[in-house]
Amino acid sequence: MSANDTSTDVPDSDQRTNVREEYGEIAGSDEGCCGSNAESFDVTESETTTDRTLSLGYERDDLEDTPEGSNLGLGCGNPVAISQLEPGETVLDLGSGGGFDCFLAAREVGPEGRVIGVDMTPEMLERARENARESDLENVEFRLGEIEHLPVADESVDAIISNCVVNLSPAKPRVLAEAFRVLRPGGRLAISDLVATEPLPREVRENPDAVSACVGGAATIAEMETWLDDAGFVDGSITVEGEWTDGELPIVSARIEGRKPT
Repeated sequence: MSANDTSTDVPDSDQRTNVREEYGEIAGSDEGCCGSNAESFDVTESETTTDRTLSLGYERDDLEDTPEGSNLGLGCGNPVAISQLEPGETVLDLGSGGGFDCFLAAREVGPEGRVIGVDMTPEMLERARENARESDLENVEFRLGEIEHLPVADESVDAIISNCVVNLSPAKPRVLAEAFRVLRPGGRLAISDLVATEPLPREVRENPDAVSACVGGAATIAEMETWLDDAGFVDGSITVEGEWTDGELPIVSARIEGRKPT
């Protein structure tokens, strides 16, 4: 399997446009759960954004300690909890959305640390920056950019987190290669995402609504394992956390981890 393979049949430019438009709309509303099309693809939803967030492993204190508009309920796990952040570290969040995980990470790394959020949707970036102005944290910044072409210097971050975003990329091997580039030696990748336990039907992979709902673009576990290795990560692991869809699609939430060699 080559590093150029992708798990979606939607053309790259169309996929980015569809995702950008979908999440631009979400940024201006209170809608969550991986896009407005989630219900059409049997994505498991809790009654409220708060319920959904708590079901993913967050605590009520997490909701109370972050700006009110930062949590859009878009995740499929809690990457901050698995990343084992230390005071003084620099953290990068791929697809930072409203900034929820960035603000939680900022409290973990403390005032001597730094958190960078990258998102390709201008509306999300505006919302995240507004949330940052409302917080008491001065160690968080948000940058406009694509996760396949990170606006981050080589070997400049200690840890990379992400929450249900990599599945939206039409070039996942490139995302992992970029993550490897910006990590310092010994740095780690700890993301939450959706993966497929078997290849998805073509009609799902070709459906732009399914892709925007975080379902159609889910790579298989075998693909992700190969791409982690190809990028150069060691100690790579993919840990299934639970089923994600109530229908026939073989989608699960998972922890995806790896380390850059020292």
